[in-house]
Amino acid sequence: MTHEKDLNDLSLLGSSNSDFKGLEAFPNHNPERDYTVTLTTDEFTCVCPKTGQPDFASITISYVPDLKIVESKSLKLYFQSFRNRGVFHEHAANIILDDLREAIQPRWCRVQADFGVRGGIAITVDAEYRKE
Repeated sequence: MTHEKDLNDLSLLGSSNSDFKGLEAFPNHNPERDYTVTLTTDEFTCVCPKTGQPDFASITISYVPDLKIVESKSLKLYFQSFRNRGVFHEHAANIILDDLREAIQPRWCRVQADFGVRGGIAITVDAEYRKE
């Protein structure tokens, strides 16, 4: 069951404020158990850092939480922050992984970024982290 105090650190959920302030998290009520959370979007966009041409991707995040769980609206706004950002595909997947690792400190996390065909080539990047 969700407790009122679980909402204390969430400023975006239920708010019309669209200013992204960073990934937010809420407490994991089952830290003694390994379970996988999977989040997907097919609306990720960024731009080529050289040409400024748009790139489109499907992103799948899978992770085993430890003490925190990422809040999905903050993740949506986080993804939107890439919209006009010049970044190579390989860097985008690793930036997302690093930012998730910092925000929620999962036991394990994998980011899969499937970028659409550009110049006749599709690129898929899998980045993974495992807590030691």
